[in-house]
Amino acid sequence: MLGMIKNSLFGSVETWPWQVLSTGGKEEVSYEERACEGGRFATVEVTDKPVDEALREAMPKVMKYVGGTNDKGIGMGMTVPISFAVFPSDDGSLQKKLKVWFRIPNQFQSNPPVPSDDSIKIEERDSITVYSTQFGGYAKEADYVAQAAQLRTALEGTATYRSDVYFCTGYDPPMKPYGRRNEVWLVKT
Repeated sequence: MLGMIKNSLFGSVETWPWQVLSTGGKEEVSYEERACEGGRFATVEVTDKPVDEALREAMPKVMKYVGGTNDKGIGMGMTVPISFAVFPSDDGSLQKKLKVWFRIPNQFQSNPPVPSDDSIKIEERDSITVYSTQFGGYAKEADYVAQAAQLRTALEGTATYRSDVYFCTGYDPPMKPYGRRNEVWLVKT
């Protein structure tokens, strides 16, 4: 736990590499089209729980892994954003399932430490192109659902994206009270 706190307060923060391909907007919604680099990710999947509850279970596991609860006992530093995949139902609400994705820092990409927790998997993820919109505050499930709906409306007739999954992202540690950055990413098809 001490490693996790030290890492989040004093560790380095690396941004997940991406390139902005274009920007757009409609009414009050602005968005970017981004090419996001692939790589190795630490993942945790939680099912049968509402999104907010599933996040409270999954995030500490990822933070402990990054903070040194791994076979090498080393804190790796943070990468942002931390993203989690959500799976919408036909009515727009979210299924009781999510998958947290933490991009392993570049220094450890070729040989990531092995997690001590068996629920954490190291997975290779291909690069993806996404449509992203940004918003502030302490985001909850309802905020992500509303932002995704607004982004879909803004993209209507101009873009194609997956309807079975989208990503919710956060850039800030829980102790940051102001100027928080969250995003919703629709995956381009």
